[in-house]
Amino acid sequence: MKMIFLGAPGAGKGTQAEIVSEKYKIPTISTGVIIREAIKNETETGLAAKAYTDSGKLVPDDVVIGIVKERLSQPDAQNGFILDGFPRTVPQAKALEDMGINMDLVVDIEVPDEKIIARMSGRRACKKCGATYHLEYKPSRDGKTCDSCGEELTVRRDDDPEVVKQRLEVYHEQTEPLIDFYKALGKLVTVIGQEKVEDTTRLTLEAIEKGIKS
Repeated sequence: MKMIFLGAPGAGKGTQAEIVSEKYKIPTISTGVIIREAIKNETETGLAAKAYTDSGKLVPDDVVIGIVKERLSQPDAQNGFILDGFPRTVPQAKALEDMGINMDLVVDIEVPDEKIIARMSGRRACKKCGATYHLEYKPSRDGKTCDSCGEELTVRRDDDPEVVKQRLEVYHEQTEPLIDFYKALGKLVTVIGQEKVEDTTRLTLEAIEKGIKS
């Protein structure tokens, strides 16, 4: 089973990808993680990526695709895998097809922008121990300091409402067109993200089972 998980930042696709990965015993391959690994291992494509990241530039498609191709050739990916964070654009998706990597299913997790902004802006993190909280869904005892170490909780830059809005704009402009691309190929299943993770998981697994049969 070869799957892609799509969804805006904060829609919960990473969480669902990990759950599905565990159920089907296939690896979740996150672009960010494999790029960092390739750089660390100093592979040919990793060194190419490092030249861009060191200068603060985005790693171009051909380098990212090379790193993805390397990762997909490893033994644990031979019985299937989940791609999280790739492809991000239609040209990347076409490049995957050109490589002969035909996906079985693309799971799109839909959550309205306003809910994502509220969800992410409510996140709080402890700088000292790394514990994470949410003002509504998982508050600390006093809502201000970490339950574990007492350090003051902070808002990560990525969770600032203005930053979240910018990330959503990029998603809608660059990645959302993939929905129509995969719908045209008959590979798309849509899941409406719920407030509770377990409810989204139930709908996700139902959509995958339905997608496999159809």
